[in-house]
Amino acid sequence: MTQAHPQCGTLNPVLPEQRNSSSDNFEEMNQVARKYLSQKDIPPRERLILALDVPTPTGAKRLVRHLGDSVIFYKLGLQLFMAGEYFELVNWLRGRKKKVFVDLKFFDVPETVRNAVKQLKRRHATFASVHGNDEMLRAAVSEKNGIKILAVTVLTSLDESDMRALGFKTDIKLVVESRAKRALELGCDGVISSGIEAPALREKLGDKFLIVTPGIRPGSNLDDQKRTVDVEVAFENGADYIVVGRPILNAPDKKGAAEAIQARIANLFRK
Repeated sequence: MTQAHPQCGTLNPVLPEQRNSSSDNFEEMNQVARKYLSQKDIPPRERLILALDVPTPTGAKRLVRHLGDSVIFYKLGLQLFMAGEYFELVNWLRGRKKKVFVDLKFFDVPETVRNAVKQLKRRHATFASVHGNDEMLRAAVSEKNGIKILAVTVLTSLDESDMRALGFKTDIKLVVESRAKRALELGCDGVISSGIEAPALREKLGDKFLIVTPGIRPGSNLDDQKRTVDVEVAFENGADYIVVGRPILNAPDKKGAAEAIQARIANLFRK
């Protein structure tokens, strides 16, 4: 006797134990994804730092006015420093209740680094970056006066072949871990690290320090940044802040691009 077969359109019932198993798996995956998600008391909209990499202070001010409340935190680097009126721009931003990251990557003899950081006290910057050895980091920490000192680990524009060309015989991850560990022992408040290495830093060094992650590419990447991640991956990997430049600066609708990233951040940090 021929055995009847169910029709093609018939759905097999989901048994309660299957549904619970699926739900448990989802929760487990969600917990893994959020394992390193920052629990620090940072307003979500301040977690986006815009790299203000534009040619002139006038252009920078025009952009800041255009972006309005879509960006609260700005990073000022070497391009604007060389354009002149750098600290006037810092003061202008502070006057508009914006936060400022002085990203000049101080690298000089320790006494010069110490005096450079000391000069920042009256500028009311939030972050300053140092890219140097232990003595330079120690010098910067000695004069931080409320400014959070961030140690550069390995630039996100470098990959393994670049590191080999510079004479490093180990992989990037180990270099990042070593530099971060020393920086924290010396009193730095955090590090600048690619999102690729961030999980290992959280796993080995904990969550009592800041990780600022540059090289954020919300979509595909075709520029000189080599170790990139997107918004969600950066935060899920342990970043407290992300630095975004060209994906906003080169967007036809810059404010819209900034708000789109803010929406993604807000979704991650919903209470």
